[in-house]
Amino acid sequence: MSVGMAAPRAPYACDPDRSRGRLVTEPPSRTRSPFRRDCDRVIHSTAFRRLKYKTQVFVFHEGDHYRTRLTHSLEVAQIARALVRQLGLDEDLTETLALAHDLGHPPFGHAGERALDACLKEFGGFDHNAQALRVVAALEHRYPEFDGLNLTWESLEGIVKHNGPLTDRSGAPVGRYREHGVPVGIAEYNKAYDLELWSFASLEAQVAAIADDIAYDAHDIDDGLRAGLFHLDDLKVMPLTAEIIAETSAHYPELEDVRRGAELVRELISHLIGAVFAEAQKSLAAVKPQSAQDVRQQSRALIAFPADVAEEEAAIKRFLYQHMYRHKRVMRVMAEAEQILFDLFAKYLTSPDELPPEWLVGAEADNEGDRARRIGNFIAGMTDRFALTEHQRLFDSTPDLR
Repeated sequence: MSVGMAAPRAPYACDPDRSRGRLVTEPPSRTRSPFRRDCDRVIHSTAFRRLKYKTQVFVFHEGDHYRTRLTHSLEVAQIARALVRQLGLDEDLTETLALAHDLGHPPFGHAGERALDACLKEFGGFDHNAQALRVVAALEHRYPEFDGLNLTWESLEGIVKHNGPLTDRSGAPVGRYREHGVPVGIAEYNKAYDLELWSFASLEAQVAAIADDIAYDAHDIDDGLRAGLFHLDDLKVMPLTAEIIAETSAHYPELEDVRRGAELVRELISHLIGAVFAEAQKSLAAVKPQSAQDVRQQSRALIAFPADVAEEEAAIKRFLYQHMYRHKRVMRVMAEAEQILFDLFAKYLTSPDELPPEWLVGAEADNEGDRARRIGNFIAGMTDRFALTEHQRLFDSTPDLR
């Protein structure tokens, strides 16, 4: 098969005609598959539009050329589509999961997540995957017959399980959930609609997850270079990026740094996509799954980096952690951003009337935990811009976050 050509549908792809359906039964669309409908519902959601002004690494007003959660999600979808076309998987489902994977992120990136997790510690904490599920299952109010987007089972399981199972077959939490348990929002929803938390998700979900890694590795390098947090030659400490930089210099000895950096990003994405595709072919040939359910029954993810590339990718993450995420400039801005959310949470807790009227509907029946979660949901839905505006409205002084 030529590179770039779509493979025929594989037997282990999720088949929209065999979807497990939706929690609230709806008549089928005359023109779209169930997974295409899911994707369209995500794109038209309020939460998706808000990603435009939610931080990836840099707060929105630091520059127009940095990634936001929206542009990051679009780039994840592009990378994921490149993989699923070659693997014969369902493109619509993959795109749904790529575009929905960050819907639960609060303002100010991981700093916002840390702040909300601390604020909600006594009430189950905050987890962005659980919040994404809340968004698509309850918090969107666009349809007359149900809350949320009423996505298919396959989309919901992909949102919840794209990084792997949350429990074993007995229901005991595994992996990163072993210490604190399955996030409360996921555990509660699973009682109403069993997402089989013990199994792996579809290959489409696994592709969306690894596309997320590829996207933010490459594009955080791009943004870090643009921000001057490190220089192109600093990336020579890693064999993979050093090799790409050397090859670019050999082909284009007079090329300026901006174009050298862009070429590095492009070649890095191509290298990682190619490595994942080759490894997936090996894994699929070894286990020979005959259905999407066969994929779910496996003891490991079938979409992964080869061992040597996994080491290269981990080295990139370590570099970015040291030179970008822990850079003193980024750390200072994120510490101030955390405090903004701490301030907002405390203010709404003591003065709930400061919440918009629509967020107070039914609030009179809230216990302490319900009230805290209501406030957490409201703050999680904020853009960076709105969080700053609210803080300016409620407090005498607000950090500039630059």
